[in-house]
Amino acid sequence: MSGASVWKHVLGVESGTVIDSVRLVREHRHLVVVARVHVGCRARLRCSRCDRCCRRYDAGEGRRRWRALDLGTVAAYLEADAPRVRCPEHGVVVAAVPWARPGARFTRGFEDTCAWLAAHTAMSTVAQLLRVTWRTVSGIVTRVVADLAGRTDQLQGLRRIGIDEIAHRKGHRYLTCVVDHDTGRLVWARPGRDKATLEAFFDELGSRAAELTHISADGAEWIHTVLAEKAPHAIRCLDAFHVVAWATAALDEVRRDTWRRLRRAGKISQAKTLKGSRWAVLKNPTDLTPGQRATLATIAADNGPLYRAYLLKEQLRAVFAVKGIHGRRLLAGWLAWARRSRLAPFTQLAKTVARYLTLIHNTLNHGLSNARVEATNTHLRVLTRRAYGYHSPDALIAMAMLTRGGLCPPLPGRAA
Repeated sequence: MSGASVWKHVLGVESGTVIDSVRLVREHRHLVVVARVHVGCRARLRCSRCDRCCRRYDAGEGRRRWRALDLGTVAAYLEADAPRVRCPEHGVVVAAVPWARPGARFTRGFEDTCAWLAAHTAMSTVAQLLRVTWRTVSGIVTRVVADLAGRTDQLQGLRRIGIDEIAHRKGHRYLTCVVDHDTGRLVWARPGRDKATLEAFFDELGSRAAELTHISADGAEWIHTVLAEKAPHAIRCLDAFHVVAWATAALDEVRRDTWRRLRRAGKISQAKTLKGSRWAVLKNPTDLTPGQRATLATIAADNGPLYRAYLLKEQLRAVFAVKGIHGRRLLAGWLAWARRSRLAPFTQLAKTVARYLTLIHNTLNHGLSNARVEATNTHLRVLTRRAYGYHSPDALIAMAMLTRGGLCPPLPGRAA
């Protein structure tokens, strides 16, 4: 094997790259490896956007350097001419080079390594290891995700999807996320939480919306309004977690109202008991501590309305645990009980459940929930906490697609 071939493998450059020379030079009191290269004849003078053969326009900014992966403890660079070409579609652009992405100052191997590391550790650690800034890491992640997303159709083959929103920053700033239930991948995310944001997803999906069979979501009206218009044929399922959360909120409202009533009646000791009973009535029965079980027994003996609210919450949980026709029958019994419970929060909840009854029946029949979407939302919160927040939603979306969207590149020289 010739020396040039050895250097191509060491530097991790693509075919179409010709090594002219490699030298070790001292720059700014540091030794660096500089490989002078040029583009092979077959890949020369192509548009960096569409890869079309084009006519040379000018020499551009002359010779340019691209940072490669370090060789041991020594930084390495590729150096080559960077002429500009005139593309009939994209105008005057810098000619494509096989070792780097358009607009990048780093080789593909360097960027793929950086993106892989960013998906598995904190950006500050990646920046220190690769001797770049964290802003550079963020830019590389965005570029790699855009490149890989441009090669694949993330919306191809969608059948069952889940839709939800997540707050990514203070000030009610949200992302709307769409997850494929069959693969668990995050397939689409955009800033915003309104009809226009979700309509943008269906605009990108186009005629393939007719292929959707099941859609899960919470009870947000803006989601169901768009779904009724854009995917009326799909079976819509209301997420069970959000329905039970409604019952939990109603139960807590009953508990607070009972506490205030006892305070006004001068029953201070009973009020104090309720003050510390929040988790005793909100937690699942299997998760209660011995002390919380004792508190719940006291409520059952002394406070009938609050205990009735607790049983209503637990029966609604049981509806989704049973599922199917038995779940629908249990839900019908729950609705009748809630309507005559004489507990204002639960009578109002019964009206809400009745409004979404068809969607809840779909959930019980098909067993579809937003669990995968909530898992993705939890992952996005971890990403945000690990990075101490993101300056822009686009940076968070790029990291989310890298880690949850199947767009993480393999390490150079290794199988995917």
